[in-house]
Amino acid sequence: MQNWTDLYLELSELVAEKVPAIRWVDLWHNQISFLSDEHPFPAPAVFFGFRILETEDIGENVQDVKLQIDCYVYHETMADTYRGAWNQESALSFLGLINDTYAALHGTTGENYSKMRRIGFGAVDTGGAGNLYQQSFICYLRDYSAAKVYVEGKVNDIAVVKDNCSEPLEDSEQLYRI
Repeated sequence: MQNWTDLYLELSELVAEKVPAIRWVDLWHNQISFLSDEHPFPAPAVFFGFRILETEDIGENVQDVKLQIDCYVYHETMADTYRGAWNQESALSFLGLINDTYAALHGTTGENYSKMRRIGFGAVDTGGAGNLYQQSFICYLRDYSAAKVYVEGKVNDIAVVKDNCSEPLEDSEQLYRI
């Protein structure tokens, strides 16, 4: 992983591709609790939050990271889920979104992470209309975002001299004997 942006973009593309019913993918900022204050978004929506659980320094400002990814699935509905409700099918459609999101993420390995597996699942109280469920996943990554970036370049005007004298080498065989 070069940076957190790469990881987020990869996950958002994966969910958008595998779960076409999702209309909005974003980073989690507790948007559901502040719907009237937030930028409006269409539902159903998925939000991602990241939490580092463990790190191991491997040198050169690079770390191996055990990462928890919280995937919030939000479905805005006023329909009833109770058995026999006339709009129960519509109300329960969010359960399919949860299944599809789980299937899209669990067991995957990407460019920026590996060994994604679900470790938790539960409802989140929104205090209002809509269904919000959180699925938590663990994955592993190597974080290079603090590592120094070296750039390749072309070096010009360098002369190699033999035996501390100031004469440049003429013969390529002499270059290897130094």
